[in-house]
Amino acid sequence: MATVELTTANFDEVTGSDGIVLVDFWAEWCGPCKRFAPVYERSSEKHPGIVFGKVDTEAQQALAAQFDIRSIPTIMAVRDGVIVFAQPGALPESALENLIQQVEALDMDDVRKKLAEHGH
Repeated sequence: MATVELTTANFDEVTGSDGIVLVDFWAEWCGPCKRFAPVYERSSEKHPGIVFGKVDTEAQQALAAQFDIRSIPTIMAVRDGVIVFAQPGALPESALENLIQQVEALDMDDVRKKLAEHGH
C-alpha cells in the first residue's frame, strides 16, 4: 500500500479507526526526512494491513503544533485510535520493522487500562 497524505481534514478519521496507523511527520527541506522516505515506502509495501501516513509539517502546521513536533522526521504509531509511540529521528529499516512488530504485539485492553489508571 502506498503512503497516505494526512491533513487536518482527514487525520482524526484515519488515525481514529481500528488497526495500526504509522505517521511520518516530515518536510521537503529536511535531509534526514528524504533519506527516511524510501525506508518508509518499502515498509508500507511489506505491510498492506497497516496505514502509512505522511504529514508535511510545512503544509500542515496546525497538526505539527497539535502534536508538539519539534524535530523531524518524527514517527508516531497509533493503534485503535491510541498513540502508542512517538519519537523524533529517522529509523533504520530494521528498527522500523521492530517497531511495527511491537505495536502489533500490544495488548490494547492492557494499554487502555493503564491509560485509565493514569487519568488519560
